[in-house]
Amino acid sequence: MNIIVIMLDSLRPDHLGCYGNPWIKTPNIDEFSREAVVFERAYAEGLPTLPVRTALFTGRYTLMWRGWQHLEPSDVTLAEILWDSGFTSAFITDTYHMHKPRMAYERGFDYVRFIRGQEADPYIIDPSIKVDLSKWHPKNYFTDGDREVFIQYLKNRHDWKSEEDHFIAKVVKAGIEWLESQVNKGRKDKLFLWLDCFDPHEPWDPPEEYYNLYAPKEYDDLLIIQPFTRGEKGGLVEAFTELEVRHIRAQYAGEVTLVDKWVGLFFKKLKELELWDNSLIVLLSDHGEPLGEHGIIRKVRPWPYEELSRIVFIMKFPNGEVSGKRIKAFVQTPDLLPTVLDLLKLPEKRSRWSVSPEVQGKSLIPIIRGEVEDIRDVAIAGHFGKSWSVRDEEFSLYLWPKWRTSYTFGIGPVPRQEKFREELYRIDRSYIPPRPEEWSIGSQPERDNVIEEFKDRAMELELKLRRELMRIMR
Repeated sequence: MNIIVIMLDSLRPDHLGCYGNPWIKTPNIDEFSREAVVFERAYAEGLPTLPVRTALFTGRYTLMWRGWQHLEPSDVTLAEILWDSGFTSAFITDTYHMHKPRMAYERGFDYVRFIRGQEADPYIIDPSIKVDLSKWHPKNYFTDGDREVFIQYLKNRHDWKSEEDHFIAKVVKAGIEWLESQVNKGRKDKLFLWLDCFDPHEPWDPPEEYYNLYAPKEYDDLLIIQPFTRGEKGGLVEAFTELEVRHIRAQYAGEVTLVDKWVGLFFKKLKELELWDNSLIVLLSDHGEPLGEHGIIRKVRPWPYEELSRIVFIMKFPNGEVSGKRIKAFVQTPDLLPTVLDLLKLPEKRSRWSVSPEVQGKSLIPIIRGEVEDIRDVAIAGHFGKSWSVRDEEFSLYLWPKWRTSYTFGIGPVPRQEKFREELYRIDRSYIPPRPEEWSIGSQPERDNVIEEFKDRAMELELKLRRELMRIMR
């Protein structure tokens, strides 16, 4: 059996047809989902980019212990466990945050390739390359910091000539090259590929034909591909006109369709190489993306609302086992590692690593095979030391500390005063984002803060949050 994981950064489930979206074109992922198991209630527990990958790589929660940081020397990763079990592995990514000094996310892989140039990656430093900002909308930047990030990105992509120059294309082609090299060596079993794509993360600059699929007809201004985040109104919807927000949402939708095309080409190659049937293929995202909901655009606040914390999580099993199944049980990012080990019947491998902390996630195999209905009754999400949230089927509760001076009571960073800003929402689980031309402020899966009306439910959810954190700590 092979293990192939495709990570798509910042991809919202509600922007895929297989999660109910009727207007964004994602035919390849939708077709894949019909042969797979789709988890409808999957959530990232610790946000954003790096904490999520830590949880996926280690099977351990991060929310109570650490945020944006490197892997610890004591961490035992999925790649290391599979390496010890005879797998040949590769890590191919353009997510440059994992390439930064000391991060160590490449640990355990036989082959590593970082594709440089995404976002503010200091990749192209040639001072002779000039950037003409007059071609871009000034709301791509506001402060000097935003301007520097934007200019760096434009330098990184200064030589693009076609769709194949986009980063998603480069990552997919690099993944295909590695798989072809292994098959040419006679290897078609016990391959482990982690294909980590930064798209559809901003900047949202798909080829024009993809944007035009969703572009609001009235918009005739310059492109906004990376809405500014700094300054007093950075990332706030009020800093943009309604038409500009619709334009931004169309850019994101175009990026999603671009990603779907290249994921489809990768799937096609897996079949041509005769790796499709003998592989566990996992497609997931690390988090979603605010696109005007709750008054923000981009991940500019530690606000783990539904549009940010809910993720794509789809698994295709070898030889068509359990295909076409949809699961509403709550699952979380630390569940991936124990699920893979359970499927491979390798849980005992953990004991060979004396420095390995106990895996805290839970195998999803019992749910997938119908042996149990669920493994938890709530899902948590948040930003280390900054925010906590918990949701059940009907409500979501959000807690933010008003003071962050000291931490206590044994379950992580909670202010000693225990003073919080609290919000409680009903979750509209049937919510589908409207087309850009139909969008208006207030369109979101969580509309009204009902904390005053349902204080008892808020207290019940907070108790469940504390119990879940204590269970994990134990």
